[in-house]
Amino acid sequence: MTLPELEANIEAILFVMGEAVELERIALATGQDEDTCRKVIHNMMDNYSERNRGIQIIELDGAFQMCSKPETYESLVRIAHVPKKHVLTDVLLETLSIIAYKQPVTKMEIEHIRGVKTDHAVNKLVEYNLVCEAGRLDAPGKPILFATTEEFLRNFGIESLEDLPVVNPEKIEDFKLEAEDEVQLRLELEQG
Repeated sequence: MTLPELEANIEAILFVMGEAVELERIALATGQDEDTCRKVIHNMMDNYSERNRGIQIIELDGAFQMCSKPETYESLVRIAHVPKKHVLTDVLLETLSIIAYKQPVTKMEIEHIRGVKTDHAVNKLVEYNLVCEAGRLDAPGKPILFATTEEFLRNFGIESLEDLPVVNPEKIEDFKLEAEDEVQLRLELEQG
C-alpha cells in the first residue's frame, strides 16, 4: 500500500467510525504495523492543523478520532439547529475536578470532599457524557464508581489523564483548611 493509499484508508476509517479508534484496530484494518500507522496519523494531524481546514484528527488516550475544529462550532450549531452547549456551573466543575483527579471514585467520597450532596451534579455530568459509571466498589452496598470519559478528554483538549495539571501540595493543604473552616461555619450557623 502506498503512503497516499494508507492515508486515504486511515482517513476513511476515522471518518466512518465517528468515534475514537484504537491504534491497534487501525493497524489491523490497514494491514500495517502500529508504529507506521502512528507516524502516518501524526503526519496527517500536522497537515490538518497547518491547512485552513474545518476538521482535525485528535488523539485520545492512545486512540484517534476525526472531528470538527472548535472554531467551526457556531456554523455547525446553525446548520444542525442544536441547542446551546451545556453549561458547566461551578458546582459541576468542582465535582468534575474531584472525579478527574480521584477516579474511580464513589458519590460518597465526592460528598466527603465537597461536604454536600452530589447526586444532581454527578447525574448532570453523566447526562453530558463527561462522566460514566466505571464499575462498583467491592464494599458493602457495592457503591457505583465514577470516572471521566473520552468526551471529557475531548472537551478539555487533553490527550490523556496524565495531561491534567499537577496540583501544588501546598495548595491542597490550603484547600483542606478552607473546607474545614467552611464546614465549621456551617455547623455553627445550623446550631445557632
